[in-house]
Amino acid sequence: MAQMTRCVQMVDTEYLRQIEEARTDLHNLLSLNKQFAPTILRLAFHDAGTYDAKTNTGGTNGSVRNEMSTAPNVGMQAALDFCEQVKVRHSKVTYADLYQLAGVVAVEVTGGPKIHFAPGRKDAPPQQDKGNLPKPNGDSKHLRDIFHRMGLSDKDIVVLSGAHTLGRAHQDRSGFDGPFTRDPLTFDNSYYVLLMKGDTAGLVKFPTDNSLMQDPTFRVYVQIYARDQNLFFKDYAESHKKMSELGFHPHKHASHPDPHPHPTSHSHEVPHHNQNHSHNHNHNQNHHAQPQQLPQCRPRPPCGYF
Repeated sequence: MAQMTRCVQMVDTEYLRQIEEARTDLHNLLSLNKQFAPTILRLAFHDAGTYDAKTNTGGTNGSVRNEMSTAPNVGMQAALDFCEQVKVRHSKVTYADLYQLAGVVAVEVTGGPKIHFAPGRKDAPPQQDKGNLPKPNGDSKHLRDIFHRMGLSDKDIVVLSGAHTLGRAHQDRSGFDGPFTRDPLTFDNSYYVLLMKGDTAGLVKFPTDNSLMQDPTFRVYVQIYARDQNLFFKDYAESHKKMSELGFHPHKHASHPDPHPHPTSHSHEVPHHNQNHSHNHNHNQNHHAQPQQLPQCRPRPPCGYF
């Protein structure tokens, strides 16, 4: 794909108002339908994960909605439909912003950290991005090839893998079947605790998950996060923000701060390993009046991650 000229969505007072109303709607809907949180988070990852830092192509541009026929996105139509009921109420909000905002809210409503969100992503024209996403059967080299292409670091790989604390694997999507943790609708550090324990009856580990224990650099981070959930939450908020801004540079364009700021954290780095670093530099109670009651999603079985 040829190098893209990146544009930014106009973020004015009306746009910010609709973003905050969309945030409230997403929070209300996901609080009532937490079974959708894992696949919503997967949607945000897959829209971002096509990014190529060298060519500045792919990334958080909303194109994932045109990519439902591709193998990595099987099973995500429910996430698109979930977000669409918010999009129709807040039409100015781009799909690119909506999917990343939904991912932030999905982490928060399941007990995870508050993640800074900056609006202003512009939707790509109808297209399918070509960047490869991680495959469950990959090894540590595969993970580095994919994430370093995005401009993310070894630490980001391990931190973002911690999102497997949510959801489950499905045989028809990944070739595996079962949850990753005992409580697949709670965001915590149990993913790392279970990696340290090895195989656990009834739970799934992808080869990519096991590679985090086999690779000495990755394993150091697994050990740290298994011991310290607070540190995992701080580092996850930072890495998720980087992921959610792949191909989007809000510090160059945005003149409005996040109305839900959270304190900047100093994450734990492992000083004796060289790493590739990203080039991309709370959810409190909403101030606005509650929106009209949204139609509730019909009950469905919990949505899986892969």
